[in-house]
Amino acid sequence: NIHFDVCFCSPLDRARQTAELLLEGRNIPVNVDERLIEMSFGICEGEQNVFSKPDSPMYPFFMDPLNYKAPQGAESFEQLFSRTGSFLKEVVNPLLEQNKDVLIVGHGAMNNSIISQVKNIPLKDFWTIEIPNCKIIPLG
Repeated sequence: NIHFDVCFCSPLDRARQTAELLLEGRNIPVNVDERLIEMSFGICEGEQNVFSKPDSPMYPFFMDPLNYKAPQGAESFEQLFSRTGSFLKEVVNPLLEQNKDVLIVGHGAMNNSIISQVKNIPLKDFWTIEIPNCKIIPLG
């Protein structure tokens, strides 16, 4: 029963399906924006159990974000924040200025980057933002 005026989501199917479920029965279109796709992990895409692999390039991503170096083909935090920041500046902020309620449906790192920027959370605390699946996090 939460009011939304507009919805934006990642181009990945699981995000679009979640958005459609949330908006079922409402006359609110799901707008796909490429900037909301999950962060790319390059050659480490799909790697599992990184928490138990201190030699993995993805270990610092989760354990020490300030010292994360993007592996080949992966995005850096700077790149992630740049694309989600442009989405906030160009799309979300003008809608908020019009008092619109905006729903953003995405993925873990991408969602955390948006929350970090809106709430001015430093990179070292990036993973202190805990977002359970399908949880609505009000930012206003």
